[in-house]
Amino acid sequence: MSDTPSTDPETWEKSAPEDRETEGPLDESEANPVRPYVDLGGVKILPREGLHLRLEVEEETQRVVAVGLDYANSTLQVQPFAAPRSSGLWHEIREQIAEQVERQGGRTSEREGVFGPELVAEIPVAAPQGAPGETRVARFVGVDGPRWFLRGVIAGDAAIKPDAAALVEDLFRSIVVVRGSSPMPPRDLIPLRMPAAPSSGPDTFSTL
Repeated sequence: MSDTPSTDPETWEKSAPEDRETEGPLDESEANPVRPYVDLGGVKILPREGLHLRLEVEEETQRVVAVGLDYANSTLQVQPFAAPRSSGLWHEIREQIAEQVERQGGRTSEREGVFGPELVAEIPVAAPQGAPGETRVARFVGVDGPRWFLRGVIAGDAAIKPDAAALVEDLFRSIVVVRGSSPMPPRDLIPLRMPAAPSSGPDTFSTL
């Protein structure tokens, strides 16, 4: 896979681990149908001990816009988007994230991670007047799948500590994306929703 993608959006290659089809993140057609997934619409999450799920809701529209996963002293925010069948979105979106972080006064660096290219961002945190400025570290990861793109934002221990990173990376791998058959423009958020019935397993739910 080329590290220098074409500037033509129609020819951007997909960015994904070579073993994505077997190790994840999976498409619904690739997932084991008997596993006890929590169905959140555009994504399915596999419950595990110590995992806390949050649905992030847009205040004006009450639309679920992201899934937050608290795990291993870390947070993982995920969003699934519609994407072209033959080309990827991550190369372009990565550039846009870097520009946005820089506009906020932060900085980013790109590195090769377990999912392919990822961004490590140092983002300024608002501090009381006169207090020294602080930053928080976040990792932006992305995987191009069949007609979908899954973005993850990793913060907390998993952004800086290898042991926690491995746990949260495995969590990201376990996600199943449900694209559906309805036509959708590329970059549109695949609809997310509350689960039909909260699981009695180890996970818990809240909304923001």
